[in-house]
Amino acid sequence: MPGGLTLPTLCCFLLWAFTIFHKGQGDPASHPGPHYLLPPIHEVIHSHRGATTTLPCVLGTTPPSYKVRWSKVEPGELRETLILVTNGLHARGYGPLGGRARMRRGHRLDASLVIAGVRLEDEGRYRCELINGIEDESVALTLSLEGVVFPYQPSRGRYQFNYYEAKQACEEQDGRLATYSQLYQAWTEGLDWCNAGWLLEGSVRYPVLTARAPCGGRGRPGIRSYGPRDRMRDRYDAFCFTSALAGQVFFVPGRLTLSEAHAACRRRGAVVAKVGHLYAAWKFSGLDQCDGGWLADGSVRFPIITPRPRCGGLPDPGVRSFGFPRPQQAAYGTYCYAEN
Repeated sequence: MPGGLTLPTLCCFLLWAFTIFHKGQGDPASHPGPHYLLPPIHEVIHSHRGATTTLPCVLGTTPPSYKVRWSKVEPGELRETLILVTNGLHARGYGPLGGRARMRRGHRLDASLVIAGVRLEDEGRYRCELINGIEDESVALTLSLEGVVFPYQPSRGRYQFNYYEAKQACEEQDGRLATYSQLYQAWTEGLDWCNAGWLLEGSVRYPVLTARAPCGGRGRPGIRSYGPRDRMRDRYDAFCFTSALAGQVFFVPGRLTLSEAHAACRRRGAVVAKVGHLYAAWKFSGLDQCDGGWLADGSVRFPIITPRPRCGGLPDPGVRSFGFPRPQQAAYGTYCYAEN
C-alpha cells in the first residue's frame, strides 16, 4: 500500500489506541493487584482432623503501619467469625477457634495462621486481610478435610429431622452436616442413596449413581436437589461428614443385648462406637468385619472393604446396616471405640 499504513503497522496502531482508551475509561484490568499481600500458590489447603495446619499468608512488603485480621467465612450465612488480629508484633485470638490459633511468624513478612488440633467445624473458607488505613487487601483460602460422608436417619424412620435436628444428630454421631462439595466428592467415590437429606448450607439433596424409577426417575446420574427448604418446618434425613479418628474401633464378638454391649466395651476401657466412628474406621483404617455389631445409637452395622458372598450381598464396599433391632435382642457383637 504505497503512501498508506501496512497491515502490521495498522494492527499495532489499533492495539495502542484500544489500550489508551481503556486506561482512560478506568478499566479494572489496567490496575495492579494487591501489592502488599502475595497471592497464595494453593488456594485449597488439605488436612485432617487432629492435625496442625498452616494457612499461608505472606506479605511482599510491609506498610509503615498495619494490622492483619484472620476470619472464617461461615457457610450459608452472611457473616464472618473473627479469629485473630495482629500488628506484626503482638497477636490476639478471638472466639473458640482463637484459642487454637496462632501466627506462624516464620519470618518478618509471614502472616500465616496456624491451627492446632483441627476439628470438623474448622473446615471452610478463611480470609487473611491486611488493614493499613489506606487501601485494605485480602486473600481467601479454603481448608478442606479428608473425610467420609454417611447418610443418617433415626430409629423412627426416614424424614424425621428439620435442619437443626439433623445438625444435632450428626454431631451426636461424631460428625457434622456435610457440605455440597463433600456430598459431590462422596458421589464420585460411589455414594448412591435415594433418601433426601439436609446439607450444611440448608439445601436438601441426594446422590444417585444408578438412575432408576423409584429414585428420581431414569435421567442422568448426579446429585438430585430439592433446593433450599424451610429449616424449621421441612423434614428429611441428614448427610453427615466425619474425618480421621484420634482413637481406634475394634469388634467384640458375642450374642449381646445393647446394654451388654455397653458393658463389654467398658470392660475394655472403651465405649460403644458411634456411627461416625465406624465409617471413619472403615474409610481410614480399612476396618473389614463381616459381623453385625451394636453402635451407640442402637443401630446394628458392619463395615466391608472387600465384598464377598454371604457378607451383605452388595457388590461394592461400604458400611451395611441391619437397622435398629430391639435393644433386648441378644444376637450381635459390638463395635467399641477407644481413644489412643
